[in-house]
Amino acid sequence: MKIEISDDQRLLKESFERLFKAESTPARIRAAEPRGFDPALWRELADMGTLTMRAPQAHGGGGFSLLDAQIVVEEAGKALVSAPLTEAVVTGRLLACLDTDEARALFDRVARDGAIVTFALFDAADKPEQIVPGGAVADVVLALRGETVLALDSGRQEAFLENLADLPIARWQMDGGATVASGAAARTEFLAALEEWKLLTAAELNGMARRSVEIAAAYACERIQFGKPIGANQGIAHPLADLIMDIDGAQLLNWWAAARVAEGAADAAASVSMSFWWAANTSGRAVERALHTHGGYGLSVEYDVQLYHRRAKARALLLGDPTDELLNVGRRLWLGDAPRLPDAGEMTLDFSFGAEAEALAAETDAFFRANLTPELAAQAHFSFEGHDWDFHARLGAERLLFPAWPKEYGGRAADPYAASRSAAIWDAYDWGRVGTGVTDMVGHMIIWFGHADTKAEVLPRLASGKAMCSLGYSEPGSGSDVFAARTRAVRDGDEWVINGQKMFTSGAELASYIFLLCRTDPDAPKHQGITMFLVPTDMPGIEIRPIFTFQDERTNTTFYTDVRIPDRYRVGEVNGGTAVLGAALRLEQGGGSYVPVQDKMLGQAVDWARTTTRGDRPAIEDMIVLSRLSRVAVHNAITDLLYRRSLWTRAEGKPDLAYGPMSKVFAVESYNRDSTDLLDLTAPDSILRRPGLPGLIERDHRRSTASTIYAGASEVLRSMIGEKALGLPRNR
Repeated sequence: MKIEISDDQRLLKESFERLFKAESTPARIRAAEPRGFDPALWRELADMGTLTMRAPQAHGGGGFSLLDAQIVVEEAGKALVSAPLTEAVVTGRLLACLDTDEARALFDRVARDGAIVTFALFDAADKPEQIVPGGAVADVVLALRGETVLALDSGRQEAFLENLADLPIARWQMDGGATVASGAAARTEFLAALEEWKLLTAAELNGMARRSVEIAAAYACERIQFGKPIGANQGIAHPLADLIMDIDGAQLLNWWAAARVAEGAADAAASVSMSFWWAANTSGRAVERALHTHGGYGLSVEYDVQLYHRRAKARALLLGDPTDELLNVGRRLWLGDAPRLPDAGEMTLDFSFGAEAEALAAETDAFFRANLTPELAAQAHFSFEGHDWDFHARLGAERLLFPAWPKEYGGRAADPYAASRSAAIWDAYDWGRVGTGVTDMVGHMIIWFGHADTKAEVLPRLASGKAMCSLGYSEPGSGSDVFAARTRAVRDGDEWVINGQKMFTSGAELASYIFLLCRTDPDAPKHQGITMFLVPTDMPGIEIRPIFTFQDERTNTTFYTDVRIPDRYRVGEVNGGTAVLGAALRLEQGGGSYVPVQDKMLGQAVDWARTTTRGDRPAIEDMIVLSRLSRVAVHNAITDLLYRRSLWTRAEGKPDLAYGPMSKVFAVESYNRDSTDLLDLTAPDSILRRPGLPGLIERDHRRSTASTIYAGASEVLRSMIGEKALGLPRNR
């Protein structure tokens, strides 16, 4: 896995970032209005070979990859470049691919003279009059009519159309024109160019969205209201945190789509439509929130944020209603639509888990096929309720419970990618891994922070599948504010005496150990006076009382009365619990466990739509149904990508800009919204608790309600995202 651009691409990014910082200043952008075209900047871009960067070197182009072009136009979006750059990059490659004398002559005009060539987005046979991006300044417009590609050098009905964003657009008549190429292959190349335009426009929109939110965050740090920066208010910080998370997801989705195109993957065309729709949706929300953050000042033409507000919305609408592209997601995933895609060139990103991971996943799958009997499968449950000691002992004997643990502790020393793929197999078989996940996390804390004697006693029991752990964090009066805990641990010689109460100690009735957060210094600041302990549940003074939830899940409240444990059960330094808890939360907040769950929920909804009729057609052919299923598919893809980035960052020791919290928040919030929407979509059958379609959706709807609380409530994590990803003031 490698989810970062190469060193060469970083240099490419930085060079265009410097260029646009110098040559696309706010003053130059305003000077280019109302036509939205800067001739001096265009000349510089032409001299650098930018216009033909995507054309093969054999045709006189730069031979740059699709990802290279995405990097460049994203920087152009950040800088609001006043030129039809995206259209030029696309048509430069299209002319080279058409490879006729007429196309080569026009390509030479672009390469030699910097001619402005753009293209019409719709078939002229269907739309003989169109608004053309860049059409107000174009020397030539390429248009498709049936199987013929035409070069139009006249036909502007209006030289310039006054518009929302001062874009250089014009309405062109699509009649006449010289033939550049004809035949089925020419049509295919033109339509492939349109798909490339979608991906590059998505990248451009992502750049606008990111820069607008950065501007808003900077303003939120500077603007003082009621004696503090407005960014310290959650009402300001949390929407911006949501947006930077969505924008990161948009960039990852844009890159992933290019990777899928490069691989020739079956879902590559759908991924292009996903990227365009999500970028259009996200950029629109981003610029609106960025302007709102500025209050009334954002409306002033003197503030740059209004430039982004106008430009992002207008660029997203050149192809029409973005919802049409959302429908293309469904058509391409489930209805067999398979358009031709452009050659992506070299792909330097790698979203795969790797050969070691796939081998371990295959071994785990083989174990489940051999050992998961129908009787065991019938008792499976996503919570601790489905735990089976014998089955887990067999997993432990094969070292498949905690493969990432060192071999000396019963693991396989597997890398994080392999451990993740192995865990996903559990979800494929609907075998709950909540208890194992908790135990895995506690085991890592023991390995990293525990006493040698505790490691020797506890880790073999856990790895064998004969013992498990539960978490004792929350309390009746503190909830997600775990540092407000009042459960006390007082030292008495070589022992600790614990008194207090914990809430939501799920699995305590099965656990041999509770990973307990205690206050050990009541006079210290609350983040500094806590210590973590591993408390054996067979110690005198522990009482476990059940609490049953509407999710068909048992949790517990636990009481501790003069519970004595040896100091060797302390995990980490005295009053150093924050470091231990932080390491535990980083493992817990990846969001990866929701990826297969959400995919399975969507799969059941799709099966329902294929087997249910609306009118005289399958429900999946209904445009409302298709758009709602497609929206969930986009959310699932971003959930997966944010998780992979979080996993990769942790595995490779990369800087962490709250990637774990982003992954977790996006996963659970989309899970919650989408399960509710699918419950509505498949009603009334969906409210019935029964096997078959669409029973899983009803269960997931109930299950999703708690997901926004587990491993830190979404509100707490949003604060972390705002602080680490955007530099907003602390608001907790």
